[in-house]
Amino acid sequence: MIFSENQRERYSRHFALDEIGVSGQEKLREAKILVIGAGGLGSPAALYLAAAGVGTLGIADADCVELSNLQRQILHGEKDIGTAKTASAKTALEDLNPGTEVLTFQSFVDEANIDELISGFDFVLDCTDSAGTKFVINDACAKAKKPFCHAGVIRFGGQLMTYIPEKSCCLRCLFKDPPNESDVPKCRSVGVIGAACGVIGSLQALEAVKYITGAGGTLDNELLTFDGLRMNFRKIKLPPPDENCPSCGK
Repeated sequence: MIFSENQRERYSRHFALDEIGVSGQEKLREAKILVIGAGGLGSPAALYLAAAGVGTLGIADADCVELSNLQRQILHGEKDIGTAKTASAKTALEDLNPGTEVLTFQSFVDEANIDELISGFDFVLDCTDSAGTKFVINDACAKAKKPFCHAGVIRFGGQLMTYIPEKSCCLRCLFKDPPNESDVPKCRSVGVIGAACGVIGSLQALEAVKYITGAGGTLDNELLTFDGLRMNFRKIKLPPPDENCPSCGK
């Protein structure tokens, strides 16, 4: 496929990378990536994916923009308060890169709609803040053999891992059942630093780009943790896929 003069200039730094080049940029242009959650993680992830030239970007979120979001959710501004996050995200992403088609899904993600939601995409980013929703995404992606990147962030740190079908363990391999929502610390009560969301969300975008282009390796069977207070990254080796896992097992 031929790139226009404008596109050659836009993606010139990608073309200069041996691991991406023209062929990798073509793969990004053909890619369809779904970002579930347009908040603290979804904002940097979606912005970097659009900037990278992903051809089709899906954004799923049911919430509207609130003033308290703006400390970390950089897709949105004060003018967007009261607006659906999907609408605000679409405007920001298309302004950043008109070559990216942005599809919006203004709804809560649950067991009733997740299968249809992920069906048309090559890679999924779990940018949600609900433990229950994370397991809904995990189970649907495992069943559909759809790769996805899970992440979470709280206070000054976060974590992420990538699931590759038939290659790596999924969330339910590690935890049989999701924790009770009441037992999971919430940013609303314990706080979160915006830049930590930027770190982890950007790493999710990087995982998606590497998967699509084949550059480097992804975090399959590894959990990457980040401690922003001490500026430490740590990789934790995860067990192989559980053959008896109800989500991804044989």
